[in-house]
Amino acid sequence: MRKLINAPGDVVSDALRGLAAAHPSLRVDVTGGTVVRADAPRTGKVALVSGGGSGHEPLHAGFVGPGMLDAAAPGEIFTSPVPDQVIAATMAVDGGAGVLLVVKNYTGDVMNFRMAAELAEDEAIEVVSVVVDDDVAVEDSTFTAGRRGTGATLFVEKIAGALAEEGADLASVAAVAREVNERSRSFGVALSPCTVPAAGQPTFELADGEMELGIGIHGEPGRERVKAGTATEIVGAALDAIDADMPLAGEELLVLVNGMGGTPLIEQYVAYGAVAGWLEGHGASAVRCLVGDYVTSLEMAGVMVSVCRLTPELTRLWDAPVETPALRWGR
Repeated sequence: MRKLINAPGDVVSDALRGLAAAHPSLRVDVTGGTVVRADAPRTGKVALVSGGGSGHEPLHAGFVGPGMLDAAAPGEIFTSPVPDQVIAATMAVDGGAGVLLVVKNYTGDVMNFRMAAELAEDEAIEVVSVVVDDDVAVEDSTFTAGRRGTGATLFVEKIAGALAEEGADLASVAAVAREVNERSRSFGVALSPCTVPAAGQPTFELADGEMELGIGIHGEPGRERVKAGTATEIVGAALDAIDADMPLAGEELLVLVNGMGGTPLIEQYVAYGAVAGWLEGHGASAVRCLVGDYVTSLEMAGVMVSVCRLTPELTRLWDAPVETPALRWGR
């Protein structure tokens, strides 16, 4: 195992110290495991809190800031944050207008965020949870009952965060978060496994010349293991799966071509070129896009394609100013 770390057990805390040093706009509690925007709580503003296992950076801590999340609760690598982390983040950002919890659909996350929501009610904090379940690859997986929450989490956090920043109430912010989730789909492909530092060995084995279609962001098995294909074939398989679940013809789309952590940017742009070609050939168009590492799986090589069927209002909110470590424009 070759990793840029000090000790396997200190990776998350060391990374949080680095995040704090690099971004003074954040309040980072290394011991408590929370990342909060520096100006929180903001009186009268709906706050957004999300979180999950570390190893998917910049998700979620990298999306804390104006126009997106108010706080994040990073768990240990590929491990859900405990309820104490989530309630601490919730209490830190509650400005009296309520808190939206954005939860990826993994059993541990759902359970621990639910427990935190119950603790918030005891503190008289109004909380609404929205579960993201955009992955079309499998109905159930190693860590999930129902579809997994993956790339669309970024879409939900950005668009709902923009509406909250404008002063909308909790019900409206939750409604747009649900709408984005319902209009979004994702599909991932792995070209190599990743290694959790504490385990010291790859999360799964993949023979030379093979790829895993429908991989999860923790290396959970996908639909099938097949002979590795070209970028055009890989993207085509991903978009065919998405299109079969949610037809894309005639739609104006927000598209994320997401590196899984070990895919060079030049290859991600090769993939985006294939996405653009596929969409043109199927009567759809990408009117907004992101290409890069946004929802990763440590150093896994591969790509995930996520799409959201936009409306004029969702496009407006996507374009709204945002200022976080990993996503910023318009400010």
